[in-house]
Amino acid sequence: MQLQDFKGAERLIKAVDDAVCCGDPRELVERIKKNLCALIRGNELVIPECVCKPVEGHYARRLLYKSERYGYSMVVMTWGPGQGTAVHDHAGMWCVEAVCEGSIRVVQYEPVERRGEDEFRFEQEDSIRASVGTAGCLIPPHEYHTIHNASDSERAVTLHIYGGEMECCNVFEPIGDGWYRRQRKPLAYDAA
Repeated sequence: MQLQDFKGAERLIKAVDDAVCCGDPRELVERIKKNLCALIRGNELVIPECVCKPVEGHYARRLLYKSERYGYSMVVMTWGPGQGTAVHDHAGMWCVEAVCEGSIRVVQYEPVERRGEDEFRFEQEDSIRASVGTAGCLIPPHEYHTIHNASDSERAVTLHIYGGEMECCNVFEPIGDGWYRRQRKPLAYDAA
C-alpha cells in the first residue's frame, strides 16, 4: 500500500513523526492520540476499504505503514461481529488505538498476583465502549487489556499505532479461579 492510497496519510505520518521526536512516552502517546482523534472526527483520515474487510474466524490485522526512520508501525484491525481478543499485552510497547468505524469495548486489567513464571491473577480495571473518533493509550507496564467489537451485527475498524512493529505478544488464557496462563503468541498480517 502506498501513502497516497488513503486520505490523510501524510498528515497522520507527520503528526506521529513529530510526536515520536519528543521522547517522553506519556507526552508522545497523548500527542498522537489528540492528532489522530482530530483527523478522524474531521473526516480528514479515511482508511482504504481494501484493508477494512473482516476475516472469518478472527479479527483481521493489516499493516498500513511502518516508519523506517522512527520504527513505529500503523496497523488496521477489522473486527467482525462478536470478534475480540483474549487478555493480552503489547510486548512492552507503547500504543495508541483509535476507532475509525463502529464501536469497540476495551477492558483494562492489572496483574495482582503471580505464580511461577507464567501464571497470573488479574483484576479488572476500567471498561469502556469506544466509538468513532475516540482513542486510548497504553504505556507499559499498564498494557493488559481485551478488545471486542461492541456490535453483534456490524464490523468495527480500529487503527493501532505501535512504538515498533509488534510481531508477537503474550496472551493470557483463563485456567480457573481467576488465574490466567501466559502464552507467547506470534502475530501475522492478513492479506488486504
